[in-house]
Amino acid sequence: MTEPTVEQNLQAIQQSKVFGRKISGIAAALLPYEPSGEIAEEAFVQHLQRTHEAGLANAVNMDTGYVNLLTQEERSSVLKLAREALGKDIPFYAGAFIEGIAGDPATLYRTQIEEITEIGAVPVLFQASALHGKTGEEKAKIYREACLDTPRALAFELSSVFAPFGEIWDDDTFRRILDIPSITGAKHSSLDRRTELRRIAMRNRFRPDFRVYTGNDLGIDMVEFGSDYLLGLATFCPAAFAARDHAWETSNPNYSRLNDALQFLGNVAFRAPVPAYKHSAAVFLHMSGFVPSSEPHPLCPRRPEWEFEILSDCASRIKLATEQPPVT
Repeated sequence: MTEPTVEQNLQAIQQSKVFGRKISGIAAALLPYEPSGEIAEEAFVQHLQRTHEAGLANAVNMDTGYVNLLTQEERSSVLKLAREALGKDIPFYAGAFIEGIAGDPATLYRTQIEEITEIGAVPVLFQASALHGKTGEEKAKIYREACLDTPRALAFELSSVFAPFGEIWDDDTFRRILDIPSITGAKHSSLDRRTELRRIAMRNRFRPDFRVYTGNDLGIDMVEFGSDYLLGLATFCPAAFAARDHAWETSNPNYSRLNDALQFLGNVAFRAPVPAYKHSAAVFLHMSGFVPSSEPHPLCPRRPEWEFEILSDCASRIKLATEQPPVT
């Protein structure tokens, strides 16, 4: 039997990719801090506005926004700041977080969802330790009950390398989530391509209008196979992500150059320990002149003193990829 040629192998790979597709991009917004340790509200507002102007949607109270380290009052304040920053008609996304709160999970989710939807945002249901160990049927029942009164919500699979309350569902659970009409998409943060490809395959078969939002900051090219994205990495440089997305949509060969430069940043910023990527984001945005301090939340794991130098190299690569003349 004749071995396939390199060209035949390349064609097979390309046939599985969704060329020329318009990508739906959402940036999980970093919550910046002042040198004094207080939330940098003005910088946060400007960062959300800059992300929107670049062409990406914003998601607040996500892992990148320290949702698990904020008080309920702080999460509510972030919601209000986001609405004031974006104006009344611009949609955004916000985490519905119930970890550490006693009570029935579906009821707790509904309380969070109500606050989020009242302000005009789309809720993103964070996982919680209270759901660990339940069957797929039981988890889906909780999500269905939680979303009874909302027209649109996103589910969220979060690897435990990000936070201990996260988990990656088995295929049966994800299949059941697809059957909940008001859940129109899911952020998938396993950091594992094969698992995400299974999600895409199930989506394509059972509910084609459902969006799989990759949360794989180590594999941002998952958009080539049909994922959209909700990425913490996108908060580092929203304009560069928007340029990459446009290049993919228009089949511009510059796509590869932009994607490679952004992926290099992702590999650096999301190295172990993964939760410290938020400190990397603060360093990157501070050296870019967009936030007043490189300080993360006081309880966030920290990067070494030389983080500035390595991220400066990442920034240079992105700048070069962005500024080089188009490939024709």
